[in-house]
Amino acid sequence: MALRWYTTVIDCRDHHAQARWWAQVLGWRLIFDTEEEAVVIPPWLEGTPMTLQEWDRGNPGLVFVPVPEDKQVKNRLHLDLAAHVEDDRDAEIARLERMGARRADVGQSGEVPWTVLADPEGNEFCVLGSREF
Repeated sequence: MALRWYTTVIDCRDHHAQARWWAQVLGWRLIFDTEEEAVVIPPWLEGTPMTLQEWDRGNPGLVFVPVPEDKQVKNRLHLDLAAHVEDDRDAEIARLERMGARRADVGQSGEVPWTVLADPEGNEFCVLGSREF
């Protein structure tokens, strides 16, 4: 038996807005939204019970919980996103910026194959070079 990575929890001031923003970024669905938490998951995980094999292959969801304080320092954990090689990575970065993401400097130097962005509440994430897998 092994445990499975089920969700990543993100502290935020406005957990409702953050959940909607990330759902739009990822093309996921907001499935639960209360004063205590908001949950987004990939659309293919919604609805039916899963077999153990499907469970093992499933993506973790994102849970947004409210906290009273603003983000203070660089994240110690962040999400890495990637476009497929058939997609336009730069167009995706531009879409994220139109949605309210901003470029972030976390100490990266020179020519790196990723772009560091921050979501509307300042949580850093990376858009990697395009990938096939």
